[in-house]
Amino acid sequence: MNANTPSRREKLETFVREHPGDAFARYGLAMECAREGDSEAAVAEFRQLLAAHPDYVAGYFHYGQLLAKLGREEEARETLRIGIETADRQGDAHAASEMRAALDELA
Repeated sequence: MNANTPSRREKLETFVREHPGDAFARYGLAMECAREGDSEAAVAEFRQLLAAHPDYVAGYFHYGQLLAKLGREEEARETLRIGIETADRQGDAHAASEMRAALDELA
């Protein structure tokens, strides 16, 4: 990649600026920030995602995992609890099961 080619994160940031209501793009940006090790930006993106799209189940799982990795276990537990409730409401048994397992690991 040369200096003039935008990174994946830069492309996602541009897309999110142009389409702020796109949940998948915001989720992708949060995941990319986390992948790059920019935890502060990832946390901010996950918060914005879940504030605007409280039914975005995958966001709870990955945000909870990030919080746990950062040692913010109580926040991780609460995020996963809300995610489990959301997944249950939506009938997403697989996601609820994954989040229950992640929550059990924090106990």
